[in-house]
Amino acid sequence: MTRTVDLVYFNAGGGHRAAAQALQAVLQQRHGAALQVRLVNLMAVLDAQDRFRRLTGMAPEDVYNRRLARGWTLGLTQELKLLQASVRWAHPWLVRLLQAHWAETRPDVVVSLIPNFNRCLYESVQAARPGTPCATVLTDLADTPPHFWIEPGQDQWIVCGTERAVQQALAQGVAPRNVHRVSGMILRPAFHAMAPLDAAARAQALQALGLQPGRPTGLVMFGGQGSMQMLRIARSLPQVQLILVCGHNALLAERLRALPVPEGGAARAVLGFTPDVVHYMQLADFFVGKPGPGSLSEAVQMGLPVITFENRWTMPQERYNAQWVREQGLGEVVPSVKAIAGGVARLLADLGAAQARVRGVRNQAVFEVADLVDQRLIQARAPHPQPQASSAHAAPAVTGGAEPDALAPAPAR
Repeated sequence: MTRTVDLVYFNAGGGHRAAAQALQAVLQQRHGAALQVRLVNLMAVLDAQDRFRRLTGMAPEDVYNRRLARGWTLGLTQELKLLQASVRWAHPWLVRLLQAHWAETRPDVVVSLIPNFNRCLYESVQAARPGTPCATVLTDLADTPPHFWIEPGQDQWIVCGTERAVQQALAQGVAPRNVHRVSGMILRPAFHAMAPLDAAARAQALQALGLQPGRPTGLVMFGGQGSMQMLRIARSLPQVQLILVCGHNALLAERLRALPVPEGGAARAVLGFTPDVVHYMQLADFFVGKPGPGSLSEAVQMGLPVITFENRWTMPQERYNAQWVREQGLGEVVPSVKAIAGGVARLLADLGAAQARVRGVRNQAVFEVADLVDQRLIQARAPHPQPQASSAHAAPAVTGGAEPDALAPAPAR
């Protein structure tokens, strides 16, 4: 009998979809045809008629993504509060809409990789399929601001990539048996399976990009949408060899390519969107980018010390990430692009020690989360009770039962 796991994501920022795809790949490799792993775009479910796009010419997430591309992040704290208030106001309608979806698609396990909607996701699943195991996997290093990810009062698993997130879940009243610690953020399997690149191959690849082997090289990346901040970074680091990955931001790539290299300055390689970020990280010695949990975790996984930013433009959900870099000794945190030259100089002054600290971090989260999904599948083998007629305001049916030691990390590979 084929079992079904639904992984819920949306396209705001790209990290949620990337985590869902990574987990899907590992689960499908493990189980083959015995398990159907479906990616569920929440926005496509909530707007199945695509009314928002037809009305505005863009998807709902595009508003957010375009702001990221332009660096217009000031004010997002207040906007996030408005979004959360809107989700609370629309809760009954959201539950009814999602309940109909789950009743039709009949998943055995539902895993959320998104924030803000986890209460209505859980209640709608339980209303449609009472007893269906659910889990929320944080793709941020902490629940910032509160209730961004963690909603207490639900019998679902909360999967945390840091001790900070674990303590937040417990402080919000989540039962300890429902709190699971894994070793970091979910990364694509490619970040765990990359073949070592020897010195000769690395030198040849750098030369192919027009760069000089043996010269310290920084990789600059601001997520899939890029950021115009990268122009300021390139101007601020004329003597530093850089690989600049612009993602889908074609205008940024064009402007970076047109940026003159001063006489005696270091070469730059400008790339658009590439699925092979692993390869370019293998060519770099350090990483520069926004404090996004995915990009920071990818860089650390590849042995790159990081230089990131913390200021009033930092998005609320990413503010803990800069603190995490400091706490773990993984690189430099600077207040602005104006300070980046000093941060790079400090890092390069002791680059070997910084790289050694980063190599001490071992992230196996994608496999550990897959282990937890397997445990949820075992629980899902019990017959589902028949759903009972109820309004969206009614308390959902939930199940309990003995569970393994939730706070112990899953076995590493």
